[in-house]
Amino acid sequence: MAASLSQLPSQEAARVEDYLNDKIQSTSDLDGLDSLLANLRAQHELQQKQLAEAQEALAKATKASNDHCDAVRKQVETFNRQQADIDRRLKIITQSETSDDAVRIFESSMEKLRRLDVAKGYLSLLQDVEQLSKEATANSKSAPKTAVSAYARLRRTASALKDAQVRAEGAAPHLVDHTEKLALAVKQQLQADFSEQIQRALEKLKWPRKDLVLNEEYLHEWATWVDLLLDLQEPELAVRSSGRDNEPPILLPLQVMVHPLELRFKYHFSGNKPTNRLDKPEYFLSHVSDLISIYASFIATHLQPILDRRAETVGRDLEWHFVSATNAFITALLSMVRQKIGTFVPQIAASPQLLSHFIHELMNFDTDLRDTWGYLPDPYSPDQWKGLAWEVLTKGNWFDRWLQVEKEFALSRYKDIIDTADSGHIDYDGVEPNATKPTKAAIRVNDLLETITDRYRPLSSFSQKLRFLIDIQITIFDQFHERLHSGLEAYLAMTSAIGRTVQGADSQGSLEGVAGLERLCRIFGSAEYLEKKMQDWSDDVFFLELWNELQERVRRNTSGGKNVVGPMSVAEVAERTSQAVAETFSNGFRQASAAAATTSTVDGALFDETASAYRRLRQRSENIIISTFSSEVQSALKPYTRVSTWLSLSTSSASSYPHPPTPDLTPAIRVLSANATFLAGALGSAPLHRIIRHVLLSVQSHLWDNVLLRHTFSAAGASQLASDVEHICSVVDSALGHHHNYSSSFSSRRVMRKLGDGLTLLCLRITRQSGPVEQDSNVLIAEKALGLWEAEKRLFANNESAREVLTELELDNLTEAEARAVLERRVEVRS
Repeated sequence: MAASLSQLPSQEAARVEDYLNDKIQSTSDLDGLDSLLANLRAQHELQQKQLAEAQEALAKATKASNDHCDAVRKQVETFNRQQADIDRRLKIITQSETSDDAVRIFESSMEKLRRLDVAKGYLSLLQDVEQLSKEATANSKSAPKTAVSAYARLRRTASALKDAQVRAEGAAPHLVDHTEKLALAVKQQLQADFSEQIQRALEKLKWPRKDLVLNEEYLHEWATWVDLLLDLQEPELAVRSSGRDNEPPILLPLQVMVHPLELRFKYHFSGNKPTNRLDKPEYFLSHVSDLISIYASFIATHLQPILDRRAETVGRDLEWHFVSATNAFITALLSMVRQKIGTFVPQIAASPQLLSHFIHELMNFDTDLRDTWGYLPDPYSPDQWKGLAWEVLTKGNWFDRWLQVEKEFALSRYKDIIDTADSGHIDYDGVEPNATKPTKAAIRVNDLLETITDRYRPLSSFSQKLRFLIDIQITIFDQFHERLHSGLEAYLAMTSAIGRTVQGADSQGSLEGVAGLERLCRIFGSAEYLEKKMQDWSDDVFFLELWNELQERVRRNTSGGKNVVGPMSVAEVAERTSQAVAETFSNGFRQASAAAATTSTVDGALFDETASAYRRLRQRSENIIISTFSSEVQSALKPYTRVSTWLSLSTSSASSYPHPPTPDLTPAIRVLSANATFLAGALGSAPLHRIIRHVLLSVQSHLWDNVLLRHTFSAAGASQLASDVEHICSVVDSALGHHHNYSSSFSSRRVMRKLGDGLTLLCLRITRQSGPVEQDSNVLIAEKALGLWEAEKRLFANNESAREVLTELELDNLTEAEARAVLERRVEVRS
C-alpha cells in the first residue's frame, strides 16, 4: 500500500491517506475492510461509465463543429462567387471600372424608378381628382345628387391627403394644396347653383314675407334643395365636428334664407337711417328678436322634420348640428348681429353712457334668447351659451373698459346720494314699523347696490361677476362704512372733554338729549340695515352660486401658482370677501399634500368681511347709545340723589299710593321720557329692549348705591322712594307703549326687580297684618304679611333664617347681606 501511495502524485496521495485514516482508525475497523473495498470498486465502475459517456458526447460535438465549419466555408465561397458575378454584371451594365461606382450608379437608377412610380401615382391621383371635379360640375344642374356624391368623394380624397401629409412629415404640399383648392372651387360652384335653385323655390313661397304661400308643391321643391345643400355641407361638418369650441357653422339652406333678412337689416341699421342710432342699440337687437318670433313657426314646422330625418341617418358626431331648427336659424341670424356689433362697439367706446347702455341691452338680448327660445348652439353641451355680451367683453377685451365705466357711474351715483341734503335723515317710512329705521342714504345706497347686481347678474363669466362684486359693490360698502365710522368718531370727539372745551357750550348743547341719540341712531340704524341686507344677499341663489364657484376654484388652485379672479390672488380675494376662502385654500393644500380623498367645506359667504365690519360698527354704536343715555339719566338724577328729607317725611304728609313724584326727580323723568320715546320710534324691538334694559339697570344701580343705601328712611320716606321708582317705570313703559315696536312682554318693573325687592323690604310695616293686602298689578312694591320687627329679628338671626325670610317675602333678587343692608336703612331698625 505504501509503494502504491508513493507512485501517486503528492496531492492524490494525501487525499488517499486522509481517506484511509478516516475510515480505519482502530483495529476493529479492519473487519469492515472487505465491504469498504467493495464500495470503492462500485464507485470506480460508475465513474468509468460516466467518463465513457462524456468522451462519446465530446466526439459527437467535435464532429458537429467540424461539419458546421465546412458548411460555413462553402457558403462563404458561394457568396464570394456570387458577389464577384454581381460586380462583374454591374460593371458591364453600368460600364464602370469598379464595383463601388457600379453600386452608386445602380442606386441612382433605382431612385429614378421610384420617383417615376411616385409621379405615376401623383398623375393617377390628379386624374381621379380632375375626373371627380368634372363629374361634379357637369352634373350640377342636370343630376345634382350625382354631383354631390362626386364632390363628397373629392372632399374625402382631399381630407385623406391632408391626414397623410401629416404622417409623411409635410410631403407633397402642392398636391394637397391643389386638391383642397379644387374641392373648394367645386363646392362653391355647387353651392352657387343649389342656392340659386333654392332661392327660386323661396320666391315661389314668397319668402321672407309674412304672408307665405305654403303650397305643397313649392314646399316639396324647397325641401329637395334644402336636402341637397345639407348633403353638400355634410363633409365640411364632419371635418368641423371635433371643434365644438368654435362658433357653430351656419347651415347652407339657412344661409340662403337669412340673406334677404340680412339685406333688410343692413338697410335699416347702417348709414344715416333714423333707425341706426348709437344711443338705441335696442332697435337692432329687438329687430332680430322680432325676426325670430315671426319665422320661428315656419322653421319649426317645415325645416325641423328635414333636420330630424337627417339626424337619424348621420353619426353621433354630426347629429348635434340637426337637433334644433330654431337654434340653427338663430345661429344664422347672429352672424349679422356679430358683424353689426363689430362696427358698433368702436363707435361708442369713447362714450361711457352709450357703452354701458349697449352692454346692458346686449345682456338682455342674450337672456331673451336663453329664456324665451332656449338657445344652445350645441344641445349636447352641459354648459349654457355664454352669449354675445361675453364675446364682446371677453373675446373683444372690452370688459375692463366697461367695468371702469360702471364703477365710475356707481361711485358718481353714490356721491350724489351722500351729497343729497336729506341723506342723513332717518327714514321712518322706508322700512317696517317694528324695524330699526335707517337713514335715507342707507336705503338709497342699498337700492343702488341692488341695481348694480341686476346689471351684472346676466354675465356668464365667473371672474367678471366677482370682479364686479369686489370692485364696485364691496367698494361702495366700504366707503359708506368709512363714512359711518367717521361720523361716530366725530361724535365721540365732540362729546369728549377736550371736544367740549374746543367746541364750546353751543355745540355741546346740540349733541345732548334726543339730538345726540338721533345722531347715534343714524349710524346704528344704517349699519344694522345694511348688515341685514348683506345677510339676505348671502342667502340669494345668485350669490350662493358665486360663493360655491369661488370655493371650488380655490380648492383646485392648491399649487397657488395662478390668481383666482383676474389679477387677484387667494389672499386678496379673502381679504375683500371672507377669510373662509383662505381656510379653504389651506385645507385644499393640506389635502393635496396628503393625497386626501375627501374635500372639506368651509362655511362662509361673500360678504363675511364687510358684514363683520358693519356688525362691529353697529355693536359699538349701540354701546355708545347705552352709555350716552345712561350718563344723561344719571346726570339728571344728581339733584334727586341729594334729597335729604327721607327721614323727615311723616305718614300724615303722604297721600294715597302712588304719591306725587319728588320734584327733584322731574329732570330724570323728562330725560327718560324724551329719550325713550325717540328710541321707541327709531329702533326695532330687539335693540330697543336691549338698550332700555341696560339703561334701567344703570338707573337701578345708581339709585341703589346713591339713594337707597346712602340715606335713612322713615316708613313714609320709603313709600315715597318706592312711588318715585314706580313713576320712573311708568314713564318708560308709557313711552315705549305708544309705538308699534313695543312688546307687551317687556316691563320696566321686571328689569328693576332687585330695586323693587329692596324697596319691598324697606317698606315693611311695623304692625303685622293678619293677611296679605290685595295689591294692584301696576304697583312696584307689594305689601307683605310679614311685619318689620319680625323680619328684622329673623333676618339678622342667621343666614338660614334670612333665606327663609327672603323666600317667604318672594325676594329672589337679594342676597342675605343686601337684605340686611337695606333693612338697616329704616330709621326704626337703626335706632
